[in-house]
Amino acid sequence: MLLATQAVSDLIASAMTTNVDRYWEQYLASVPAEVKRPTGYPGTAACGITWNDAREIALLIRNGTKTASGSLVWSDEADGRRGARAGDLWIVVAGPDEPACIIEIIDVRVFPYDEVPDGYAWEGGEGDRTPRDWRRIYWKYIVSECKRIGREPNVKAPLAMERFRVIYSEPLRVT
Repeated sequence: MLLATQAVSDLIASAMTTNVDRYWEQYLASVPAEVKRPTGYPGTAACGITWNDAREIALLIRNGTKTASGSLVWSDEADGRRGARAGDLWIVVAGPDEPACIIEIIDVRVFPYDEVPDGYAWEGGEGDRTPRDWRRIYWKYIVSECKRIGREPNVKAPLAMERFRVIYSEPLRVT
């Protein structure tokens, strides 16, 4: 999914500390005994280019306004990461060690930037939710990521468009 640029991803990886771990354990404890518990540890995801973006967008995800996102396929390739797949779980973070909710990826499709269906603008939940605003927001993201990985941005840049659902949104309990 995702959502995070490498700069944010690096910060998240270095911030994998107690609150994110505790949030995952809290979620696992909430899963009813008759339901199959997830195995393994999910990744973390932050949306946007900055932590301010991540905080704002985490709220949109948590409240159900944002149900889709996208990531630049070239970034995953450059970073040696596997792209998101249906069934993946992610802990959405609003900042370093600030878990906001847990999402499940329900669908992933790859489109060139200039061919992403307009419906993703609404499902993406950001800005005014129009295709024009969505393209402005994502072009900024593509340019930022291409600069980071040393590629020239273009309108055929492949985006992995992910649809997801929130599966857990309880606040982190203070112990």
